[in-house]
Amino acid sequence: MASKQETAGRQMGYKCRIAGVLLLLLTSIAALIAVAVIQDTWKFKEYSLEYGIVIDSGSSRSTVYLYEWPGEKQNDTGVVTEIKNCRVKGDGISEMKVDPQKDAESWKAFQVCMDDIINAIPVAKQNATPLYLGATAGMRLLHEQDEKRSNDVMASLRKYLSSLPVNFKSASIISGQEEGLYGWVTVNYLMGNLIEKNVWNAYIRPDGAKTVGSMDLGGASTQIAFAITDNLTGPDYMPIKLYGYPYNVYTHSFLCYGKNEAEKRILDKVIQESSNPAYIINPCFPEGYNATIKASTIYDTECTKKPRGYNPDQEYFMVGVADSDRCLSMVKSIFDFETCSSSLCSFNGVEQPPVTGDFMAYAGFFYTARALLKNGTEDPDDFNSDFDRFNASVRQFCNSHWEVLRSEKTWISPRFLKTYCYSGHYMFSLLADGYKFDKDTFENINFAKQVKSTSIGWSLGYMLSMSNMIPSEVKEIFPMTNPVFAGLIFLFSALTIVTVVIVFIFLIRSCF
Repeated sequence: MASKQETAGRQMGYKCRIAGVLLLLLTSIAALIAVAVIQDTWKFKEYSLEYGIVIDSGSSRSTVYLYEWPGEKQNDTGVVTEIKNCRVKGDGISEMKVDPQKDAESWKAFQVCMDDIINAIPVAKQNATPLYLGATAGMRLLHEQDEKRSNDVMASLRKYLSSLPVNFKSASIISGQEEGLYGWVTVNYLMGNLIEKNVWNAYIRPDGAKTVGSMDLGGASTQIAFAITDNLTGPDYMPIKLYGYPYNVYTHSFLCYGKNEAEKRILDKVIQESSNPAYIINPCFPEGYNATIKASTIYDTECTKKPRGYNPDQEYFMVGVADSDRCLSMVKSIFDFETCSSSLCSFNGVEQPPVTGDFMAYAGFFYTARALLKNGTEDPDDFNSDFDRFNASVRQFCNSHWEVLRSEKTWISPRFLKTYCYSGHYMFSLLADGYKFDKDTFENINFAKQVKSTSIGWSLGYMLSMSNMIPSEVKEIFPMTNPVFAGLIFLFSALTIVTVVIVFIFLIRSCF
């Protein structure tokens, strides 16, 4: 009887030990699987900071911008920040390949800026940092006027930029539409209309965000761009996708309607109405201001037609008479506000949807408006004006004596001060008669130099767009380091093997 109970007890003991060993086996296997799964699924990606350089080569100067963004993009678009810029001393690149001495000075100035920008990039990142150069209206004009010189300038720039210790991508003449579109992207990005951080420090699209239009007045061209909700198509409608959302943007660029080129066209009108080049009445110059102007400064451009018997060294003596109404008439003569084959046009027969919502006007728009509306004690980064106040300010400026202007506007160089009568009328005509801003919508224009301490221009918008295409450097970070992971795998693998051996021994013993 006792032997049966002992046998039953031994069998029960074997079963308990086998059950315990099997439990250990299952636990070891589960732990082994858990370690492998955790190591794979709990890993995260560590993105490095990326850098990009854009050179904005305008008609009067070049500026080099350095941008930075985290590699972890938001819906495929980098969150880009301007961290440094450098203005290249001297003239714009469209003046190259004329005077070898000036060219040598230009290359030295470029080198100073490029050294400054590249030294701000971590050494380990320099070779991978993309570099782009975009030439705007000055080079677009040169390409029309002298294609060979234009090509030579761009070839020299490509050769120089490709020698730098960065990842040179391209140097090209960008279209006016691209300039307008990327300016619109810059404005809306800086204003937080495309992306913002929420309370969880995550980037999201602003709830109910509206975009604003942008207007850029450069030296050789002017651009307008604004988003439309209608599904309109055509050469001036450009689709773009940013942070995962599509936009349809109307944008048009008017070549030869930048501030400098418009001045040349107006001076040409003044000369045409005079019969004596030695004494020309200029209604757009202040009374008391006289100037001798060389013909080449007016006519060596595709924007003005050279007169018969043109001599680039001929001199014109101009006498200011401060006639605001006459100046306005000459300004309006360079526009065609009548021709239009669409339901609505801006000028020169160019189709344009109605302007709605807020607009930001920068570059030449800002500097002209500030000269007319502000005094030397005010230096705002942005401001607004109403329709009648702006128009009255232009007329007051145009009817002022030169000495009065110099005493009131001491913070403006005489070189620029003499231009603000014509440019004030030009800007008001462009906005009111061209783009069709009226008394209600004019107040929606914000004249701005920068937003959040960042320059407004096409280059930031270009970098935002290009960051869609630039791969990010990413490093996978596992929850366990390699030695820890290997140690745990070895431990639980050993436990599993030992447990299998023990189970095997117990099973053999139970058979005898």
